[in-house]
Amino acid sequence: MTVISGADELLDAEVYVDLREALGTPLYLKCEGFNFAGSVKLRPAAQMVAAAQREGLIGPGSVLIESSSGNLGVALAVVAAAKGLRFVCVTDPKCNPATARLIKALGAEVVTVCRPDATGSYLAARKEYVRRRCAQDPACVWLNQYENPANWLAHYENTAALIAKQFPTLDTLFIGAGTGGTLMGCARYFREHRPRVRLIAVDSEGSVNFAGAPGPRHIPGLGASSPMPLIDADLPDEVIRVPEAEAVRTCRRLAAKGLLLGGSSGTVISAAAGWLERHGVDRSHTAVAIAPDLGERYIDTIYDDAWVAEHYHHTTLDSLERQ
Repeated sequence: MTVISGADELLDAEVYVDLREALGTPLYLKCEGFNFAGSVKLRPAAQMVAAAQREGLIGPGSVLIESSSGNLGVALAVVAAAKGLRFVCVTDPKCNPATARLIKALGAEVVTVCRPDATGSYLAARKEYVRRRCAQDPACVWLNQYENPANWLAHYENTAALIAKQFPTLDTLFIGAGTGGTLMGCARYFREHRPRVRLIAVDSEGSVNFAGAPGPRHIPGLGASSPMPLIDADLPDEVIRVPEAEAVRTCRRLAAKGLLLGGSSGTVISAAAGWLERHGVDRSHTAVAIAPDLGERYIDTIYDDAWVAEHYHHTTLDSLERQ
């Protein structure tokens, strides 16, 4: 029996879904949404706050502030509430409305930066707002998930180690790339402890994490409009870029089987399923994909027909109906 005293203490439920039944794909899905933040981001959020407290950066009157497109904002809101800290989440119009409401429900302040910077980047505009706010208010503490080593260390020490323990014969691991925390933590762990494991990084089309061509993206989570400082592009064996429409198809296909997953999860699963099919792996091959989040926060977006038609055209809906 697991007993916790704070919402920030439940970090891993160790739930895996065998997707042979749902997709006919020999893939184990590590579901990271079964905690009070509903995503994989609770682990780095807790670790970044703990590290800042150890270093004396957070005091009684401190105000945590962070730029986030969604899941990390929720995770930090959970940690801040559990520890009695104030938190300001700086987001943009791409943040799911349900996510913004959830952050507010947890007692945090939500600031929406409505204009991108001169290059069209909301991320750069969010960071600039955080810098200005910190300059104006000395109580503000920017954890800076984009450069904070505690981000990837949380996954090195926990996520990767747990997967390695559960799958001693692991052959291939699929990991989404956002800020790079999950990817780099897992990649460094397996390079050091199980170097034969093939590491596949999954990114969204339109992201520039791996020198890809920049383009429009509508689903928050994976991908970035500027290169992420934490990412070492030499660590993954391969990078797969997934069109957002394919991620939507995968999410809806799984929802029809009762598995309501988030956009980041759909992206990673789409990449994994395609890779495994192309390589014709047999039953002896063990593959795991990390599903960062569940799907409730995407009801107004990827599970809404009108939203999908607006962002990906009617052909996407037509193809979804033929699944």
